Amino acid sequence: MAIVKTLLNKTPQFGKECYLSENAVVVGDVIMGDNCSVWFSAVIRGDVNSIRIGNNTNIQDCSCIHATYKTGPVNIGNNVSIGHNVTVHACTIKDGALIGMGATLLDGCEIGEGAVVAAGALVLSKTKIGKGELWGGVPAKFIKMAKPGQAESFAEHYMMYKEWYK
Repeated sequence: MAIVKTLLNKTPQFGKECYLSENAVVVGDVIMGDNCSVWFSAVIRGDVNSIRIGNNTNIQDCSCIHATYKTGPVNIGNNVSIGHNVTVHACTIKDGALIGMGATLLDGCEIGEGAVVAAGALVLSKTKIGKGELWGGVPAKFIKMAKPGQAESFAEHYMMYKEWYK
């Protein structure tokens, strides 16, 4: 059973048909939409600010979602895939984006609709990644436009995978 913890009178809220793996951790001011999945050893820690996650979004194994005290909430849209070992800190990820394995997103950055952040990328604070752009590297830089639907297809796969585990 996942660890779901109330903190400072805020209890995580989940939409319909969400899947939380046995050792996922969700704490505090977290609101998650329908059909989401939170995989093994992922941590979503809404202790110092709010975390909002849309529908059909997956947070894969060992990822950490956290905010900044008073100044930086996390907002994640619909149909987003957050790969294994990703750090998402006090930023915004718009609908249909894909965050590759091991990427780090720092405070105040914004990932546009359908954008792709390559595996291992470091997106610096306040960086704005546009709709459908593919960024990679350390620090992350624009590489090219992503193929239409490239990012969104990953979210669809995870909708299927979560059903295997329920």
